[in-house]
Amino acid sequence: MKLAVEGLNSFYGPAHILFDVALEVGDGQVVALLGRNGAGKSTTFRSIVGLVPQREGRIVFEGRDVSREPTHAIVRSGLGYVPEERRIFTDLTVEENLEVGRQPPRPHAPQWTREKLFTLFPNLAEMRSRPGGRMSGGEQQMLTIARTLMGNPSLVLLDEPSEGLSPKIVEQMVDAILAMKKEGVSIVVSEQNLHFAKLISDRAYIIEGGRIRFNGTMSELEARPDIRDAHLAL
Repeated sequence: MKLAVEGLNSFYGPAHILFDVALEVGDGQVVALLGRNGAGKSTTFRSIVGLVPQREGRIVFEGRDVSREPTHAIVRSGLGYVPEERRIFTDLTVEENLEVGRQPPRPHAPQWTREKLFTLFPNLAEMRSRPGGRMSGGEQQMLTIARTLMGNPSLVLLDEPSEGLSPKIVEQMVDAILAMKKEGVSIVVSEQNLHFAKLISDRAYIIEGGRIRFNGTMSELEARPDIRDAHLAL
């Protein structure tokens, strides 16, 4: 098992946000965490990487309990995190942004180079010297993912990767995620877009009100329109 989250409870001050969240990700799997805005998807990701200080439960990554480790130690162990806000360095070029993310190769994880990433994201190859601030939102999203991959993670958390992107860029994002999976990267994607999730995911969890409401394969979710309508319909 690549990642196991057990009994995760998270708090922002006195507010209890996550309630006994549990999820698992196997080697080389793409798992979707589905839910509406405010359901708890981003808090789940932030809790896994240690950015929510008030949390309880157990987080096991590659067989090691990282529940009490600081964020930098979790990331250095090979768990990549791509936040929804992207957070690229707008004054740095594409190549310079990638260099910021560079970490040494690690066992049991694919190794990424700039040229390999330019093959994965051809748009970036055409703008190597362009500052990040002069890129579209979709291009910045690709750059954020590529910068994370420069750390050679074995698992990546992608927070809302398709949000606000044009259909053409979304299609390229699907291709990139499937290529990452083929390389052996395990991926958890938080999404509201069920169609996007169906194109890339092996399994899905649905979260609402900070609680997991469904856990199963995408085909099992397809067979439960009542679940989809109750927890995902706008």
